[in-house]
Amino acid sequence: MIQRVQSLYYLVAMVLLGACLTGVDIYRFSAENVYYGFNAFGFQEVIKQDEKVITTDSKPIFIIGIVMVLFIFYVAMSYKKINRQLSLARYVSFAYLSIVIALVVFGASGTSYFYGGNCTRELGAGFSLLVIGFPFCYLAQLGIKRDKKLLDSLNRLR
Repeated sequence: MIQRVQSLYYLVAMVLLGACLTGVDIYRFSAENVYYGFNAFGFQEVIKQDEKVITTDSKPIFIIGIVMVLFIFYVAMSYKKINRQLSLARYVSFAYLSIVIALVVFGASGTSYFYGGNCTRELGAGFSLLVIGFPFCYLAQLGIKRDKKLLDSLNRLR
């Protein structure tokens, strides 16, 4: 199973998505002496003068990441039923793309929510990890499609 290239692609995507779940900032909205950090745990308000951290947790964001990692693992492990794996791989690619698009839209419109629009948006390392993980999910889907095509051609020869 590990010799299949799509398994390696899914492994890389799970590692990148799992790295985002460690609390790496996805976005940071900063003003003069206060900034809001957005990561898998939710929003974190940090006041720079006092180094005072006010945290508000949003568990559904963290739960979505865990569910996505488990779903990718399930798709990678369902290699015995190639038709089902291909359809699930399409769902994974669509869900991952939806998450990335939702974060891009939130980042584009997020500056208007904080400080009346008088803040700057900074991309964090978590955003890069999320965006880099999507092509690996797509390449895994293409690998599964290639395997299905190969198996179908072998079945015709029998």
